[in-house]
Amino acid sequence: MWNKPGQPVPIDPSQLVPGLYVWLDLRWDEHPFLTNRVLIKSAQDVALIQSLDTAGHLFYYPDKSTAKPAAVAVTQHPSDVQAAAAAAEKAALVLEVKRLEKIKKEKLQLQKDTATRMDRAWENAARATKEALLTLNRSPRAAGELLLALSTETAAAISRGQDVLLHLLGDKKDQGPQFHALNVLTLSMLLGKKAGLGEGELADLAMAALAHDAGKVQVPPQILKTCQRKKHEEDFFRQHVMFSAQLAAQSGVFNKESLTIIADHHEALDGSGWPRAKRDSPRSARILALVNRYDNLCTPEAQDATPLMPAEALARMFRLEGSKFDPALLSMLIKLLGVYPPGTVVQLNDGTLALVVAPGPDSLRPQVLVYSPELDKAEAPTIELHTEPDLKVIEAIRPSTLPTDVLAWLNPQQRLSYFYSVTQQKSA
Repeated sequence: MWNKPGQPVPIDPSQLVPGLYVWLDLRWDEHPFLTNRVLIKSAQDVALIQSLDTAGHLFYYPDKSTAKPAAVAVTQHPSDVQAAAAAAEKAALVLEVKRLEKIKKEKLQLQKDTATRMDRAWENAARATKEALLTLNRSPRAAGELLLALSTETAAAISRGQDVLLHLLGDKKDQGPQFHALNVLTLSMLLGKKAGLGEGELADLAMAALAHDAGKVQVPPQILKTCQRKKHEEDFFRQHVMFSAQLAAQSGVFNKESLTIIADHHEALDGSGWPRAKRDSPRSARILALVNRYDNLCTPEAQDATPLMPAEALARMFRLEGSKFDPALLSMLIKLLGVYPPGTVVQLNDGTLALVVAPGPDSLRPQVLVYSPELDKAEAPTIELHTEPDLKVIEAIRPSTLPTDVLAWLNPQQRLSYFYSVTQQKSA
C-alpha cells in the first residue's frame, strides 16, 4: 500500500547525503532529474543538486528517507588552488546538468509528439466509429463503408508496421459506443499480429471488432445498465449477437469470415459460451472473444458491475476462466499487456507513484506516467522504465487505497481507452 509522503522538512544543500528522499520545489525544466521528488542514490546525485540554485527550494521527507541529513557545512575561505578546483568542478557539473536536461527535454518532446499524433488518430477513428455505429440501423450501406475504410486502413498499418505499440490514452469525456469498439479493435489487432494473422485476416477481424456490439442499439437501455438480469432479460440481452450480425450483413460490406467472427464473439472453447455453445470457433473469433472479455472486465457496461484492475482482470481470466479461452492466445495477451497492464497504478522503488500507460519490451518495466501533483497531468513526465536501470516497479497499488487528491490526479478508474502507434518498416 502506497503511503503519501509526510510533511517535507526544509534542508540546506550542504546537508545532502545518499539515502535522502528530497523534493526539489522547482519547475520540472529547472533540474536534470526525471521527477521533482528524488531518492538520492549517489554522490553524483548530491553534486548535481548542489550545483543547482535550490536555496529555499529544497526539502526532504523523513518518512521516505533511509538516511539523516548531514550537519550544515560551515562556510570556509578556501585557498586559491582550492577555489580554482571548486570552480572547475562546478563548471563541469553545470555542463553535465545541461546535458541531462537536454536529454530529458528531448525525451519529453518525443513522447508529447507521439501522444499528439496518437490522440489525433484516435479522435478521427472515434468520430468515424461513432457515426457508423449510431447510423448502422438506418443507413447500413453508408455506415458499413465507414467501417470498411477504417478496418482496411487499420489492418494495413498494423500488418506492415515494424513496431506496433499499445498506449493508454488520456481521459476522454464522451461515453459513446466507440470506446469499447476501439479498445477491442486495438487489442484484437495487436494480438492478431502476434498470432501471425495476415493483412486480410486482420481486416476481417477489425470489421468484426468494430461492429460486434452494434446490435445493442436494439436492446432496451435498462437491460444493458444492469448485470442483475432476470432470465427473460438475459435471453433478450444475448440476442444482441444476432442483431449485430444482421445489421452487419445488411450493410453489404461484411464478408462471411467477419460475420462469423461477430456471431461467435461470446462463444467459449469449453462449450459454455453462447448463443450456440460452439467449441470450434475460428481463431479470429477466439481472439475477439478473449479481448472483448478483458475490456468488459476492466470497463463494464453495466452500472452495477465493479470494474477490475487490469492485472485483476487478467488473473481472473487465467485462473478462473482459462477453460473458456484458447490458452496460446491468452498467454499472448498476458505477454502483450505485461505484468503491469496499462491503467495499473504502481509504486516505484524510490517511493514514486505512477500510472502505467504502455507496456515495455520488458514485461516488468512498463512505461509510466509519474504522479507529479505540482504539474498538470498533461505536463507530467513519462518514464520508460526499461531505459532507467535504477528504477523499477515494486508493487501494484489498488486505487481505492489512495488519498482522494491523488486518485483525482491519476484518475485510473475513468474509462480505459487504448490505441496504438506504429513504426513503419524501413525500405531496403
